[in-house]
Amino acid sequence: MDFLSYFQLSLIEFFFIIFTVFIASIIRGFNGFGFSATCISGFSFILPAIEIVPVILILEVIISIFMVPYIWNKIDWKFVFQILAGIIVGSPIGLYLLRYLSAEITHLSICLIIIFFSILLMKGYTNQKINNTYVKTFTGIISGTLNGLTTLGGMPVALFLLVTSIQPAIIRGSLAALFFLTDIYAFILSFFAGIVDMTTIYRTLPLIIVLPIGVYIGDKFFVKSKEETYKKVVFYFLISISIFGIFRILSNF
Repeated sequence: MDFLSYFQLSLIEFFFIIFTVFIASIIRGFNGFGFSATCISGFSFILPAIEIVPVILILEVIISIFMVPYIWNKIDWKFVFQILAGIIVGSPIGLYLLRYLSAEITHLSICLIIIFFSILLMKGYTNQKINNTYVKTFTGIISGTLNGLTTLGGMPVALFLLVTSIQPAIIRGSLAALFFLTDIYAFILSFFAGIVDMTTIYRTLPLIIVLPIGVYIGDKFFVKSKEETYKKVVFYFLISISIFGIFRILSNF
Protein backbone atom coordinates (compact mmCIF):
# COMPACT_ATOMS: atom_id res chain seq x y z
CA MET A 1 0.00 0.00 0.00
CA ASP A 2 1.41 3.38 -1.05
CA PHE A 3 0.58 5.26 2.14
CA LEU A 4 2.75 2.83 4.13
CA SER A 5 5.80 4.16 2.31
CA TYR A 6 5.44 7.35 4.37
CA PHE A 7 5.76 5.31 7.59
CA GLN A 8 8.46 2.95 6.27
CA LEU A 9 6.49 0.10 7.84
CA SER A 10 4.65 -2.98 6.60
CA LEU A 11 0.88 -3.24 7.12
CA ILE A 12 1.33 -5.75 9.97
CA GLU A 13 3.93 -3.52 11.66
CA PHE A 14 1.62 -0.52 11.26
CA PHE A 15 -1.32 -2.23 12.98
CA PHE A 16 0.95 -3.69 15.67
CA ILE A 17 2.15 -0.19 16.55
CA ILE A 18 -1.45 1.12 16.68
CA PHE A 19 -2.45 -1.72 19.01
CA THR A 20 0.59 -1.08 21.24
CA VAL A 21 -0.23 2.62 21.51
CA PHE A 22 -3.86 1.81 22.38
CA ILE A 23 -2.84 -0.50 25.24
CA ALA A 24 -0.22 2.01 26.39
CA SER A 25 -2.80 4.81 26.47
CA ILE A 26 -5.11 2.73 28.69
CA ILE A 27 -2.20 2.15 31.07
CA ARG A 28 -1.36 5.87 31.04
CA GLY A 29 -4.97 6.76 31.75
CA PHE A 30 -4.92 4.47 34.79
CA ASN A 31 -1.39 4.90 36.16
CA GLY A 32 -0.50 8.42 35.09
CA PHE A 33 2.70 6.96 33.60
CA GLY A 34 3.85 3.85 31.78
CA PHE A 35 2.95 4.96 28.26
CA SER A 36 6.57 5.20 27.16
CA ALA A 37 7.63 1.96 28.84
CA THR A 38 4.83 0.06 27.14
CA CYS A 39 5.44 1.61 23.74
CA ILE A 40 9.18 1.10 23.78
CA SER A 41 8.68 -2.57 24.70
CA GLY A 42 6.43 -3.05 21.67
CA PHE A 43 8.10 -0.71 19.20
CA SER A 44 11.54 -2.20 19.87
CA PHE A 45 10.55 -5.33 17.94
CA ILE A 46 10.24 -3.16 14.82
CA LEU A 47 12.26 0.06 15.17
CA PRO A 48 15.71 1.05 16.50
CA ALA A 49 15.84 3.13 19.70
CA ILE A 50 16.83 6.36 17.96
CA GLU A 51 13.63 6.18 15.84
CA ILE A 52 11.39 5.19 18.77
CA VAL A 53 12.26 8.04 21.14
CA PRO A 54 10.99 11.03 19.08
CA VAL A 55 7.69 9.28 18.20
CA ILE A 56 7.01 8.50 21.85
CA LEU A 57 7.95 12.02 22.96
CA ILE A 58 5.35 13.52 20.61
CA LEU A 59 2.68 11.04 21.70
CA GLU A 60 3.46 11.66 25.39
CA VAL A 61 2.85 15.39 24.94
CA ILE A 62 -0.45 14.81 23.16
CA ILE A 63 -1.73 12.13 25.56
CA SER A 64 -0.97 14.46 28.49
CA ILE A 65 -3.28 17.04 26.92
CA PHE A 66 -6.06 14.45 26.69
CA MET A 67 -5.55 13.62 30.39
CA VAL A 68 -5.95 17.21 31.64
CA PRO A 69 -9.71 16.99 32.37
CA TYR A 70 -9.15 13.89 34.50
CA ILE A 71 -6.19 15.04 36.65
CA TRP A 72 -6.09 18.86 36.80
CA ASN A 73 -7.32 19.18 40.41
CA LYS A 74 -4.96 16.46 41.65
CA ILE A 75 -1.63 17.93 40.54
CA ASP A 76 1.00 18.79 43.18
CA TRP A 77 2.62 21.68 41.29
CA LYS A 78 5.36 22.22 43.88
CA PHE A 79 6.50 18.62 43.43
CA VAL A 80 6.23 18.92 39.64
CA PHE A 81 8.54 21.95 39.45
CA GLN A 82 11.04 20.50 41.92
CA ILE A 83 11.41 17.36 39.80
CA LEU A 84 11.34 19.46 36.62
CA ALA A 85 14.43 21.40 37.74
CA GLY A 86 16.40 18.15 37.75
CA ILE A 87 14.90 16.92 34.48
CA ILE A 88 15.95 20.10 32.67
CA VAL A 89 19.53 19.19 33.58
CA GLY A 90 19.20 15.47 32.86
CA SER A 91 17.36 15.48 29.50
CA PRO A 92 20.22 16.92 27.39
CA ILE A 93 22.55 14.38 28.98
CA GLY A 94 20.24 11.52 28.00
CA LEU A 95 19.82 12.72 24.42
CA TYR A 96 23.58 13.14 24.09
CA LEU A 97 24.17 9.63 25.46
CA LEU A 98 21.56 8.24 23.04
CA ARG A 99 24.06 8.72 20.23
CA TYR A 100 26.99 7.08 22.04
CA LEU A 101 25.78 4.55 24.62
CA SER A 102 24.05 1.22 24.17
CA ALA A 103 20.39 1.84 24.98
CA GLU A 104 20.01 -1.92 25.57
CA ILE A 105 22.60 -2.02 28.38
CA THR A 106 21.08 1.05 29.98
CA HIS A 107 17.57 -0.39 29.67
CA LEU A 108 18.73 -3.67 31.23
CA SER A 109 20.25 -1.87 34.22
CA ILE A 110 17.10 0.18 34.74
CA CYS A 111 14.89 -2.90 34.60
CA LEU A 112 16.91 -4.67 37.31
CA ILE A 113 16.80 -1.62 39.58
CA ILE A 114 13.04 -1.17 39.04
CA ILE A 115 12.36 -4.81 39.94
CA PHE A 116 14.47 -4.53 43.11
CA PHE A 117 12.69 -1.42 44.40
CA SER A 118 9.24 -2.63 43.35
CA ILE A 119 9.70 -5.79 45.43
CA LEU A 120 10.83 -3.68 48.40
CA LEU A 121 7.74 -1.51 48.05
CA MET A 122 5.43 -4.51 47.82
CA LYS A 123 6.87 -5.68 51.13
CA GLY A 124 5.86 -2.37 52.72
CA TYR A 125 9.06 -0.32 52.43
CA THR A 126 8.52 3.44 52.75
CA ASN A 127 10.86 6.34 53.47
CA GLN A 128 9.50 9.78 54.30
CA LYS A 129 13.02 11.16 54.95
CA ILE A 130 13.81 11.36 51.23
CA ASN A 131 10.82 13.64 50.63
CA ASN A 132 12.95 16.79 50.33
CA THR A 133 14.06 19.20 47.62
CA TYR A 134 17.56 17.73 47.19
CA VAL A 135 16.37 14.16 46.61
CA LYS A 136 13.55 15.35 44.34
CA THR A 137 16.01 17.33 42.20
CA PHE A 138 18.38 14.34 42.02
CA THR A 139 15.46 12.09 41.07
CA GLY A 140 14.62 14.61 38.36
CA ILE A 141 18.16 14.48 36.96
CA ILE A 142 18.05 10.67 36.82
CA SER A 143 14.58 10.80 35.29
CA GLY A 144 15.57 13.37 32.66
CA THR A 145 18.64 11.39 31.66
CA LEU A 146 16.61 8.19 31.30
CA ASN A 147 13.83 10.00 29.46
CA GLY A 148 16.26 11.30 26.87
CA LEU A 149 18.08 7.99 26.54
CA THR A 150 15.30 5.41 26.79
CA THR A 151 11.99 7.35 27.35
CA LEU A 152 11.64 5.50 30.69
CA GLY A 153 11.90 8.62 32.83
CA GLY A 154 8.52 8.10 34.48
CA MET A 155 9.56 4.93 36.25
CA PRO A 156 12.05 6.40 38.81
CA VAL A 157 9.66 9.27 39.60
CA ALA A 158 6.79 6.81 40.12
CA LEU A 159 9.01 4.80 42.46
CA PHE A 160 9.91 7.94 44.41
CA LEU A 161 6.23 8.83 44.88
CA LEU A 162 5.39 5.30 45.98
CA VAL A 163 8.31 5.17 48.44
CA THR A 164 7.11 8.41 50.06
CA SER A 165 3.51 7.10 50.28
CA ILE A 166 1.81 9.79 48.23
CA GLN A 167 -1.91 9.30 47.47
CA PRO A 168 -2.63 7.54 44.14
CA ALA A 169 -4.65 10.45 42.71
CA ILE A 170 -1.75 12.84 43.41
CA ILE A 171 0.76 10.38 41.93
CA ARG A 172 -1.30 10.02 38.77
CA GLY A 173 -2.00 13.73 38.33
CA SER A 174 1.51 14.94 39.14
CA LEU A 175 3.18 12.43 36.84
CA ALA A 176 0.87 13.34 33.96
CA ALA A 177 1.57 17.07 34.41
CA LEU A 178 5.29 16.53 34.88
CA PHE A 179 5.82 14.53 31.73
CA PHE A 180 3.71 16.88 29.67
CA LEU A 181 6.26 19.59 30.42
CA THR A 182 9.37 17.41 30.24
CA ASP A 183 8.45 15.71 26.98
CA ILE A 184 7.88 19.07 25.30
CA TYR A 185 11.38 20.01 26.47
CA ALA A 186 12.91 16.70 25.37
CA PHE A 187 11.16 16.88 21.99
CA ILE A 188 12.56 20.35 21.32
CA LEU A 189 16.04 19.11 22.20
CA SER A 190 15.68 16.04 19.98
CA PHE A 191 14.43 18.23 17.11
CA PHE A 192 17.50 20.45 17.25
CA ALA A 193 19.70 17.37 17.67
CA GLY A 194 18.43 16.15 14.29
CA ILE A 195 16.68 13.07 15.70
CA VAL A 196 13.20 14.11 14.46
CA ASP A 197 12.42 13.93 10.74
CA MET A 198 9.30 13.80 8.53
CA THR A 199 9.06 10.02 8.90
CA THR A 200 8.64 10.59 12.65
CA ILE A 201 5.75 12.99 11.99
CA TYR A 202 4.07 10.62 9.50
CA ARG A 203 4.30 7.72 11.97
CA THR A 204 2.85 9.81 14.78
CA LEU A 205 -0.22 11.32 13.10
CA PRO A 206 -2.41 8.18 12.75
CA LEU A 207 -1.54 7.10 16.29
CA ILE A 208 -3.08 10.23 17.82
CA ILE A 209 -6.60 8.96 17.09
CA VAL A 210 -6.42 6.09 19.62
CA LEU A 211 -4.99 8.17 22.49
CA PRO A 212 -8.21 9.74 23.89
CA ILE A 213 -10.04 6.41 23.67
CA GLY A 214 -7.37 4.63 25.70
CA VAL A 215 -7.14 7.44 28.27
CA TYR A 216 -10.92 7.39 28.75
CA ILE A 217 -10.91 3.63 29.38
CA GLY A 218 -7.93 3.88 31.74
CA ASP A 219 -9.59 6.66 33.72
CA LYS A 220 -12.74 4.56 34.16
CA PHE A 221 -10.62 1.76 35.64
CA PHE A 222 -8.86 4.24 37.96
CA VAL A 223 -12.10 5.76 39.29
CA LYS A 224 -13.41 2.29 40.21
CA SER A 225 -10.16 1.13 41.85
CA LYS A 226 -9.19 1.34 45.52
CA GLU A 227 -5.85 2.76 46.77
CA GLU A 228 -4.34 -0.65 47.43
CA THR A 229 -5.55 -1.93 44.08
CA TYR A 230 -3.91 1.02 42.34
CA LYS A 231 -0.58 0.43 44.07
CA LYS A 232 -0.63 -3.29 43.31
CA VAL A 233 -1.38 -2.62 39.64
CA VAL A 234 1.52 -0.14 39.49
CA PHE A 235 3.91 -2.58 41.18
CA TYR A 236 2.94 -5.45 38.91
CA PHE A 237 3.15 -3.20 35.88
CA LEU A 238 6.66 -2.01 36.79
CA ILE A 239 7.86 -5.55 37.43
CA SER A 240 6.18 -7.02 34.34
CA ILE A 241 7.46 -4.36 31.95
CA SER A 242 10.95 -4.72 33.44
CA ILE A 243 11.00 -8.51 33.12
CA PHE A 244 9.72 -8.24 29.58
CA GLY A 245 12.45 -5.73 28.81
CA ILE A 246 15.14 -8.00 30.27
CA PHE A 247 14.08 -10.99 28.16
CA ARG A 248 13.86 -8.87 25.03
CA ILE A 249 17.32 -7.38 25.57
CA LEU A 250 18.94 -10.72 26.43
CA SER A 251 17.41 -12.31 23.35
CA ASN A 252 19.21 -9.73 21.20
CA PHE A 253 22.66 -10.53 22.58
